[in-house]
Amino acid sequence: MEDLLSLLPALIRGGLGNLAAYLAAHVLLCLLPAFCIAGAMAALIPKETITRFLGRQTPKAVSYPAAAAAGSVLAVCSCTIVPLFAGIYRKGAGLGPATTFLFFAPAANILALVYTGGIIGVDLAVARLLLSLTFAIGIGLIMALLFRADDSARDRATDALFSAQAAAGLSRGALAFLLVWIGLLLAGTLKVGLLTGSLWQFDLAWAGSADWQALLDRLVPYDASRGEEGVSLQGALLIGLLGGIGLSARLGLENIEAGANGWTRLCLALVALTLLVAALSVQAVPGGLRLGLGGKFLGVALALAVLTWLGSRHLTAEDRRAWLWESWRFVKQIFPLLVIGVFVVGMIRVVLRPEWIEMVAGSNTLLGNLAGVGFGVFMYFPTLVEVPIAKMFLDLGMHRGPLLAYLMSDPELSLQSILIITAIIGRTKTWTYVGLVALFSAAAGLTYGAWVDGAPPLLLVLGIGGAMAGLGLLLAAANRFSAKGV
Repeated sequence: MEDLLSLLPALIRGGLGNLAAYLAAHVLLCLLPAFCIAGAMAALIPKETITRFLGRQTPKAVSYPAAAAAGSVLAVCSCTIVPLFAGIYRKGAGLGPATTFLFFAPAANILALVYTGGIIGVDLAVARLLLSLTFAIGIGLIMALLFRADDSARDRATDALFSAQAAAGLSRGALAFLLVWIGLLLAGTLKVGLLTGSLWQFDLAWAGSADWQALLDRLVPYDASRGEEGVSLQGALLIGLLGGIGLSARLGLENIEAGANGWTRLCLALVALTLLVAALSVQAVPGGLRLGLGGKFLGVALALAVLTWLGSRHLTAEDRRAWLWESWRFVKQIFPLLVIGVFVVGMIRVVLRPEWIEMVAGSNTLLGNLAGVGFGVFMYFPTLVEVPIAKMFLDLGMHRGPLLAYLMSDPELSLQSILIITAIIGRTKTWTYVGLVALFSAAAGLTYGAWVDGAPPLLLVLGIGGAMAGLGLLLAAANRFSAKGV
């Protein structure tokens, strides 16, 4: 008991530090647009538009590849993809295709694959793509099979909920509004030279900047090997702005159906300001800060200007209120669980040591691959950060098989994303999904690791093909029995 009490302050500091670093670095250009996109999906897109490609009745040869293709362009992590998953699921996407989207987008988006190939090796990037695509579809098919009765009932419920909107159709203004939000998300998250470089720089004199940064470093330590990112002066400002958004949203969006007020306009202005500040390049220099304006800032600024024009000229007041309400509803449902999960993960990091995973993951065993999966869940890193961390593990002796298991599970699962998904689809479906992700990630690691150790590629392909063929036969049989009412 005394040991636990002595450890408690360190656990609390770890949780608060992890939360502060996460809010400063990842909520803004990822989650803020994601919540707005999810709200636009729920408020503006007719159910028929979603179900045409991702619905239960859509042919599987169309819906599952479409779900994977939709996720392939989004360089997002497990927390950012959840609001988008919630948006398409609420709007009528089948559980199977929605789950495929949820799995594939963080695991094998284009940017993650390119980054993996450049840092670790093309062979691992190809394995990550092929196995992620195969297993994303497999997980989706299994989820659709196991919960087909619930999915059917939910489909009928969304028919009643969105029938009037479906009849109205999707306007061009609403479609453009949604696409520009997606463009803003991509502009803020893609790590390409055009967006990350600075076109103009200027120095802001501030004699106390070094002292304040030193204080932040003491409060929130930086240790890349443990995923600790610290908090910069820019991050501290962003946390303050985020608090302002929360307060104004509470007062301006909770009763938005009755009309906008001054708090509503303040909330939108703070969202725009926060995104612009987050898009700046800020570097500490002697005597002040160096601010850089680059492609990311210009892209975000242009997107915000276009969104303002589209919202005022091409969306009705009813559409704007519906979008704001749905976005706020997703925030209330998801964000508190995200905060709790990030805080708990920070506490776990205090006692969990990376070397424990390295010790058991030096060979391509079932235990080693499960260790890679477990590390991905409890030592969650933001999107793309998992790649240099994986390179560090490789240099320290981790086998490439467990390394792939880690790379597939880390972007997929985290304690906070598990909590959020539970709020959306329920505990039973969530833990089934978690179990399938863990199982398939470990299977992917074992398969790739066996190839690295010299197993014949043809034998591995036949094994995966046989497993997927068996799954297909099982699904076909289940569909026939279901159609006969068995």
